Amino acid sequence: MVCLGGCVTVGPDFHPPHADLSEHWSSPQVEQATSQRAQPDASQWWQVFGDQNLERLMAEADANNADLKVAGLRVLEARAQLGIAESGRYPQVQQIGGQALYTKSKHSGSDTSSSGSWQYGAGFDIGWELDFWGRFRRAIESADAAYFASQANRDGVLVLLHAQVADTYYTMRTAEARLRIARENAVLQKRSFEITERLFKGGETDELDFQQAKTQYLGTLSSIPQLESQIMLAQHALCVLIGRPPGPLPELEVQAGKEGVIPLVDHAVLQDVPANLLLRRPDVRSAELYMASQSALIGVAKADLYPSVTLLGTLAWSGSSSSGTPDSLLSASSIAGSPSKLALAVGPSITWNVFDHGRIMNNVRVQDARLQQLEVAYQNTVRQAAREADDAATGLLSALQSDTILHDAEQAAHRSLALANTLYREGYSDFQRVLDAQRALFAQQDAYIVNRSNAVGSLIALYKAMGGGWHTDQPLIDPATRQQMQERTDWGDLFDEPHAPSASISQPKGQP
Repeated sequence: MVCLGGCVTVGPDFHPPHADLSEHWSSPQVEQATSQRAQPDASQWWQVFGDQNLERLMAEADANNADLKVAGLRVLEARAQLGIAESGRYPQVQQIGGQALYTKSKHSGSDTSSSGSWQYGAGFDIGWELDFWGRFRRAIESADAAYFASQANRDGVLVLLHAQVADTYYTMRTAEARLRIARENAVLQKRSFEITERLFKGGETDELDFQQAKTQYLGTLSSIPQLESQIMLAQHALCVLIGRPPGPLPELEVQAGKEGVIPLVDHAVLQDVPANLLLRRPDVRSAELYMASQSALIGVAKADLYPSVTLLGTLAWSGSSSSGTPDSLLSASSIAGSPSKLALAVGPSITWNVFDHGRIMNNVRVQDARLQQLEVAYQNTVRQAAREADDAATGLLSALQSDTILHDAEQAAHRSLALANTLYREGYSDFQRVLDAQRALFAQQDAYIVNRSNAVGSLIALYKAMGGGWHTDQPLIDPATRQQMQERTDWGDLFDEPHAPSASISQPKGQP
C-alpha cells in the first residue's frame, strides 16, 4: 500500500485553457495600428513620446506609488503562505514537553504527619502524516500558483499605473494647450470688443455688433478658469500617483509658447503578435494562475475521501520521589536519586472518515464549482482584453485620420479671419462675418488639440490593452519598508527577489 500510494496524487492536473485565442483571434484595426520593431520595448512604451518629464514621473511613481507598494507586500504575503504550505512535507507534529508536579498530603488522627512526593517527566512527540494521496503536494501546488498570481497582479498594477501617469500627464498638457488657445483668442476678441464699443459710443454703429462682440469675448474668457482648474486637478492626480501630497508640480512647467506641443505617434511598437501579447497581459496571467491554484484545491479536498496514515513516535522520560519527612520539602539530592524510566513508542496510525463522505464530497463539488467560475471569468477576461485592444486601435486610427483634416480646417479658419477683417475694414462686409470667423477659428483650434489628445489617449490605451508597461527598476520591497518590517519580524530570505515560476505552472512563451 505504501509503495502504491506514494505515486498517487488525486485531483485534476491543470491544463492552460488559452489555445483557441492565440490561433483564431485577429483584429485588422490592431494590425493596422501596430508595428513590430525592436525599440522601444513595450515594457517601457512611454519612451516613444521622447518626453523627459514623463520619464521622470514614471520613475517617481515606481518608487513611491502606494498601490504598487501594497501589491509588492501582497507578493511577500503570498510567498510566506507558500512557505506554510511547504511545511506540510515535513512532520506536522514536533513537540517537546516537560512537567514537574509536587503533591503534599497530611494524615489525621493520633499520628499526625505529612508526606510529599514529586512527579516529573519530559518527552518528545512526533507525528508525520504520509502524503499518500497528494494532499500536501496539491496544497503546495495551489500556494505556488497563488504566489505567482500575486506577482502577475503586481505587474498589472504597474501596467495600470504607467498608463494612468501618462494619460493624466497628457490630460494636463492638453489643458495647457487649450488654455493657451483660449487666452490668445480672448486677446483677439477683446480687441474686436473694444473696437465695437468705441464705434457704438461714437454713434458709428448700432448696439448689436457691440453686444455680439461682448458676448463672444466674455464666453471665451469664461473658459479660462475652467481650463486652469483642469490643469490643477490633473497635477493633483499626478501627485497622488507619484506618492506626493496634492499640489502644484513646478518642475513640469514649460516655456511660454510651447504649451501646445501634443505628440502624435501613429503606431504602437510591439515585439510580438497581438494575440500572444493579450495572453501575457498581467490580468490574463493572473486569472490563469488562480485557475491553477483552484484546480489543485480540488485534489486537496479529494484527499479527505481516503484514509490518512500517520507515523507516530514518542520518547518519554519520567520519574517520581517521595518523602515522609514531616512538613518538609524534598531536597534536590533526593529527587536526583529517585527511580526513573525511559519509554520509546513508534508506530503507524490510520484514520478514515468513513461515514462523513457527504460533507467531504460536497466540499469537492464546491471546489470544482469554484474552478468552473474561474474558467468562465478567465474566458471573459480574455474577451475583454481583446475588446480593449480593438477599441483603442479603432480610436487611434480615427484620431489619426481626423488629424490632417482638422489641421487643414484650422489653417482655413486662420485665412477666413484674415479675409473677414480685410473686407470689414474696406467696408465690403459687416462685423458679423468677423465675429463668425473668430468663433470658427477658436473652435477649430480647440478641436485640433482635443483630437491630438484623443490620439495620445488611444495610443496609451492600446499599450495598456496589450499589457505593456510592466517594467520597473525598483525592488519588490523598498529599503525603508524592508528595514521597518525587519525590525518587527525576522523575515529570513523572503525579501530576496522572487524565484522563477515552478514547472507546474504554465508560462507563455516570451513571458516578461
